[in-house]
Amino acid sequence: MAGPQFFTPRSVKPSSPRRHFTLQQAISTLPLVSRVVNDIVITHGKAAKLQSTLEHSAAKDQPSLQRDLDATMSLLEDYVDELTEIGCDLKDYEQGLIDFTGRHHGRDVCLCWKLGEPTIGHWHEVDAGAAGRQPVSILVENE
Repeated sequence: MAGPQFFTPRSVKPSSPRRHFTLQQAISTLPLVSRVVNDIVITHGKAAKLQSTLEHSAAKDQPSLQRDLDATMSLLEDYVDELTEIGCDLKDYEQGLIDFTGRHHGRDVCLCWKLGEPTIGHWHEVDAGAAGRQPVSILVENE
């Protein structure tokens, strides 16, 4: 069972994109990105459950639970670091929402993908967020 929606592990740094992708380059990373994001979603759920259990546990059980939580958080941070190395940006730990920095009419935009989607089908302005998604069919990368 996934943790509460507001739970974001405190010790995990947000990922930050390091490169620009064409749509085709971003799509070509999806097999690897999909595996890493799946691991993040599963590990985040485990961390949320451990955090909740720890908060409601007896004092005698807390050291063991804290060790498990620390190990899980370390693993989660490793996965996020792996995404950062690829160059994409993790937006949501629970849904597995990812942005790749792309270009549209000569400006930066976000090519967005979510775990379970077969390909990258949408993009949005950097300041618009996923709510402003538009189909990639209108993306103009060559300006």
